[in-house]
Amino acid sequence: MFDQTFLGTAASTPSAERGRPAVLVGAGSQRFLVDCGEGTQRQLLRAGSGFRRLGHVLLTHAHLDHVLGLGGLIATLGLMDVRTPLRLCGSPETMRFVAQYLGSLYPLPRAPVPLEFVELQPGLVLSSGEFSVTCFPVRHRGTASLGYRFDTIPRRHLDADRLVAIGVPSGPLRAELAAGRSVVLPDGRRIDPDMVQGPPIAGASLAVVGDAEEVDTLIGPVGGADALVIEATFLEADAVLAKERGHLIAAEAGRLAAAAKVGALHLTHISGRYDPADITAEAGRFFANVTVASDFDRASVTAQRKHPT
Repeated sequence: MFDQTFLGTAASTPSAERGRPAVLVGAGSQRFLVDCGEGTQRQLLRAGSGFRRLGHVLLTHAHLDHVLGLGGLIATLGLMDVRTPLRLCGSPETMRFVAQYLGSLYPLPRAPVPLEFVELQPGLVLSSGEFSVTCFPVRHRGTASLGYRFDTIPRRHLDADRLVAIGVPSGPLRAELAAGRSVVLPDGRRIDPDMVQGPPIAGASLAVVGDAEEVDTLIGPVGGADALVIEATFLEADAVLAKERGHLIAAEAGRLAAAAKVGALHLTHISGRYDPADITAEAGRFFANVTVASDFDRASVTAQRKHPT
């Protein structure tokens, strides 16, 4: 299971109710910040999340409304005497900009906290025993933008019928097989774990996309995710303006969610020019399970299907 806290849901400029873009994702014992708009450190405090176990910042692209909060966050972590490294991750273009930005604030070898700059290419970002994080390209106004996907590692459990059919007795031998180790039965037969396991059971999956100008190339990368977070900056009535500025209309986000067969759609990067109910209604014409996220909303992501597709 993953959990997410929406720290900033505004498009471009903040409002009294919405801060700059940032989403906090909890995965196992780790936490990931996807984007870090201006004021994100205060949003973390207001959400009651604080700075515990924050080891990675995954940046979607280098536009200021998505990265400007890094300076303040790092300074505060330094005042808290944080000694563990903070890994800043993004495309090479994004990391060059971030290094220049942070370097203008303080000499990077002597930054307030240990920093690691990780340049990403589409593919695997990291993998633990519990989950993996991958990234994929996103088209947005000529930038080298990335989206991120969190996937729980599929599990296989012992199949009771197979255990009985093969003749594995209850007790230590089954415990060994459950731990992934082969056993030898009293009659001398060697039993490997895959002989008594059921089909893989898919875990939860979450896809987070920042700004985007089209959705066709995203159907594959976000396909089958239990939850999708993506922008909906404009409505259909302003489709021409959306195209000029490289953003999505709510209808496009809804069509993407339907085509990719995701479980839930969370819309963010919301413009103050629209009523959130109208955004929900437009996307809802194409996909029913849609919400417009507000700052400090929380959502858990659990697997909605028994087997991976």
